[in-house]
Amino acid sequence: MTQKKKERINIHEYLAAFDDIPGTRVFTAQRARKGYWLNQFAMSLMKEENRKRFLADESAYLDEWNLTPAAKDAVLRRDYNAMIDEGGNVYFLSKLFSTDGKSFQFAAGSMTGMTQEEYAQMMINGGRSPEGVRSIKGGY
Repeated sequence: MTQKKKERINIHEYLAAFDDIPGTRVFTAQRARKGYWLNQFAMSLMKEENRKRFLADESAYLDEWNLTPAAKDAVLRRDYNAMIDEGGNVYFLSKLFSTDGKSFQFAAGSMTGMTQEEYAQMMINGGRSPEGVRSIKGGY
């Protein structure tokens, strides 16, 4: 009996395929490295004194972190998709929308371009349809 030789996977090609999923941002090791300081900032909001300092002067508090200009701008605008593009992990970012008194449902809705109510109704109705664009490159 002969064993089949395992074919090596090109990790860069494998990970690039994740970028072809419309509307989806997969949290990869590359994103984790890019967003290290953004996620550290978000986790700092677990402490009440840090939440108070952040809400008192958001820009000054963000200046204490080694954020990219794009990450800082995304936080100030509360653009969660841009934060994820900058390496933010949605579970860490939940500290930010919780600080703002917003729910996970609100944040998820904003990331899909829906209101919280529209997002909730979509989920009650069974979620997004699997029909439609499934690939950015292929258009199918």
